[in-house]
Amino acid sequence: MTLTRLALASLKSRWLTVGLTIFAVAMSVALYLGVEKLRTGARDSFTDTISGTDLIVGARSGSVQLLLYSVFRIGNATNNITWDSYRDIANRPEVSWAVPMSLGDSHRQFRVMGTTEAYFDRYKYRGDRSLEFAGGDRMNDLFDAVVGADVAAQLGYSVGDPIVVAHGLASFSEHADTPFRISGILAKTGTPVDRTVIVSLTAIEAIHVDWKSGAQKPGAPTSVDVIRSMNLQPKAITAIMLGAESRLKIFSLQRAINEYPQEPLLAVLPGVALQELWSIVGIAEVALIGVSAMVVVTALLGMAAMLLASLNARRREMAILRAIGAGPMTVVGLLLIEALLMAAVGAALGVGFLYLGLIVAQPILDARFGLFVPISGLSGREAATLIAVVCAAAAVSLLPAIRAYRISLADGMMVKM
Repeated sequence: MTLTRLALASLKSRWLTVGLTIFAVAMSVALYLGVEKLRTGARDSFTDTISGTDLIVGARSGSVQLLLYSVFRIGNATNNITWDSYRDIANRPEVSWAVPMSLGDSHRQFRVMGTTEAYFDRYKYRGDRSLEFAGGDRMNDLFDAVVGADVAAQLGYSVGDPIVVAHGLASFSEHADTPFRISGILAKTGTPVDRTVIVSLTAIEAIHVDWKSGAQKPGAPTSVDVIRSMNLQPKAITAIMLGAESRLKIFSLQRAINEYPQEPLLAVLPGVALQELWSIVGIAEVALIGVSAMVVVTALLGMAAMLLASLNARRREMAILRAIGAGPMTVVGLLLIEALLMAAVGAALGVGFLYLGLIVAQPILDARFGLFVPISGLSGREAATLIAVVCAAAAVSLLPAIRAYRISLADGMMVKM
């Protein structure tokens, strides 16, 4: 206890350098824990991109490819699903609900998706959160469109603005004769919905009335009034979101779809496919953790350098300790206690900085980026990190402690005035 009080008094006498060292340790710990929180939040947000959907059905390909084009709007489907197959699957007794999706067109590099109004009710993210509107409402007319938050922000759209859909991706051919009107703008979700233009399935059929095999038919375009009077039932769709009647029926339903005799289809579990995709794209988190860990190591090495640099200035202090009967190991213990105290205080302050930063940044991250970082207690891994920081402080302080041991031996019992 006496040695601890002596260490505290010694640290107090060098309060400026000690304070800067503690601050460096605190900021490095806050950075490391903050990266860990962001990594966990990003992973949870990624895996919660789509929730409450039991199966995603598309043309037979790979599970990751199906997930990419149906959920993340990346890439294209290998084939479509016929409308008859969709109705057959949707009417199966194991199916509680089904939402069709049609992809293929774009608007200024943003994907256009045709679906039904059930999409706004059935699509869930981040557990059980539903889509909300920042302005306007759902599609009420054949040529109404709902745009995601990123589409509206980047293109400067507001409710009521006209938009023209382009045929295909990165295409110069536009459906200029059938413009849409923005009926609603969705709130930020942090999911691919933010970068999507949503229209009705019948609207997808309507804009392609005068198109065949990817090209516009020659002649005058069909008027909008005539299109409205036509039968616009889709002939094919791209993918289906399915909800099962019960959890027990998911796997039997998946097997039945994968063995569907009418056409080759693939049904995947979104959670499994998301985990598989994260194993591919989540490699960057390892590098991020490595960088933040190096920041912590750098701060601890800085603390060791501070202790080492102060040894010559403290030779008188060590000589006085030897003169009053303290052994060389007492001097070593004094330096180790100082290092542990600085590391412990720095780690505690780092946790405080972390939660203060989370309180300030959480609503900003959620509103602007759709990244939800929960303000929760430290996980086992994060608590282990704090313990490791204190232990590492003791390890890096061994060099100045050994140096102090040699100085105290060399000075012997002499007190240098």
